[in-house]
Amino acid sequence: MTPDPAGGPVRIRVGGGAQPGYDVVVGAGLAGELPGLVAGAEQAAVLHPAALADYAAVAAGSLAAGGVRPLLLPVPDGEAAKTLAVAGGCWEALGAAGFTRTDVVLGVGGGATTDLAGWVAAAWLRGVRLIQLPTTLLGMVDAAVGGKTGINSGAGKNLIGAFHPPTGVLADLTTLKTLPDRDFRAGLAEVVKCGFIADPAILDLIEADRAAALDPASAATRELVGRAIRVKAEIVTRDLTERGDRIFLNYGHTLAHAIERAADYRFRHGEAVAVGLVYAAELGRAAGRLDDRTADRHAAVLRAVDLPTSYQGGAWPRLHEVMRVDKKARGSRLRFVVLDGLARPGILDDPPPELLASTYQKISG
Repeated sequence: MTPDPAGGPVRIRVGGGAQPGYDVVVGAGLAGELPGLVAGAEQAAVLHPAALADYAAVAAGSLAAGGVRPLLLPVPDGEAAKTLAVAGGCWEALGAAGFTRTDVVLGVGGGATTDLAGWVAAAWLRGVRLIQLPTTLLGMVDAAVGGKTGINSGAGKNLIGAFHPPTGVLADLTTLKTLPDRDFRAGLAEVVKCGFIADPAILDLIEADRAAALDPASAATRELVGRAIRVKAEIVTRDLTERGDRIFLNYGHTLAHAIERAADYRFRHGEAVAVGLVYAAELGRAAGRLDDRTADRHAAVLRAVDLPTSYQGGAWPRLHEVMRVDKKARGSRLRFVVLDGLARPGILDDPPPELLASTYQKISG
């Protein structure tokens, strides 16, 4: 993470695999970064939810000023965007516009929009340039960084997709000021996750000043965003395609994805991750892997930022069923990311069903 001495944008480098690498730029008012990222393109498709039409128009204006023709493509909000039908509509629009290999796709919005934009870019002509402009905390610290793209299917979340790293990511912190409080808090779940798996300073910052952590305009938020992105950048640079320790970024996500699917995506991703983190901590404790103090700290930190730490008592049979098609499963074996201590993630392979069920009882409410 390279800070600007004048307090300007921070640039965090991401590598990985045979890709050339790219920067995640964190700061305010980043439209000036776009022309350099789209150099050589004649057209740029800007995928965005209707609610972000004004912000997308600003990006389109910056593109036009640089001689690139913008193609504005509104998509549904949230997980409703991540369907084969919506992706197909985008590809039809690219075809009608004569989109070529030198053109570029922009994803403007939250994690669902950046996931969709990435998949559209990855599949069109077997891969065109992608630029992500996340406008939510969740998008900035997780979905837009790392090159995972995807849509949902009836069987589960993100089961259709590809690894397709972007050319750049522009995380404009001013957009966080317009987020509903609940959405901002939900994004903090992914930040907290990064604290537990790799950077405990994140947890210290939240515990030291809860109010600052909940303030999108605070210096603490800027530092939390930068630290969480750096955690992901370092892991992805080592392991782009999840053949090694990238799986640790899924801490809390096995149960979280099951909750989202069982609730037909009416439960916010970050809220589901918060519950999943507490479950993973309890599972690690029950398996004799995690100490009591670190396990208890999960719920305490998450409650400090007003995130849920329990879920419906009668939901376990359905959640267990859904988890069996999770991407981290191997055949009929479920695999959970757990901690062997603070910032010491590991894998719990195929735990007994009775251990999973009894652990869920501890977090059911």
